[in-house]
Amino acid sequence: MEEVEVPLEHLHEHIHHRVEESGARWISGVALSTAILAVLAAVAGLLSGSHANEAMMDQIEASNQWSYYQAKSIKASVLEAKLSLGAAAAPQDQEKAARYGEEQNEIKAEAEKHSADAKRNFHQHEVFARAVTMFQIAIAIAAISALTKRRRYWFVSLLFGLTGAVFLVLGTIAH
Repeated sequence: MEEVEVPLEHLHEHIHHRVEESGARWISGVALSTAILAVLAAVAGLLSGSHANEAMMDQIEASNQWSYYQAKSIKASVLEAKLSLGAAAAPQDQEKAARYGEEQNEIKAEAEKHSADAKRNFHQHEVFARAVTMFQIAIAIAAISALTKRRRYWFVSLLFGLTGAVFLVLGTIAH
């Protein structure tokens, strides 16, 4: 049996012409840009969450170091009181007192380093969070432009997307 060939070329050209007339090609641009914005929002969201977790871990470590510093401070104070009273002070007590002072300085430096790292990571988290927010706003405005078939809203969404990209780059550079 011979296959019947249906002339689809004319139909395809007609559909293509109607798509261009109706702005569906432009809507395809909205869809593509929205997909790209969604990927960028996901990346920024992951980076934001990662830096928030790092900030929290650094803050916990700083708190641990400050607790350790306080414990050494209490030991040094007890030893200092023992030495000032002159009550059965062992010869190693002077060495211990000096060692406690050195250890406290090291512990303090470590605690301050972790506090600074926590602040830096939290700041980067905020920058990436701003990027996520801008990308989400851009996606919402792009959806409005597709629904209302108003191209100017798409351009506004692209501006928000560009702002989000700037925040993403700033956060990455600071990293």
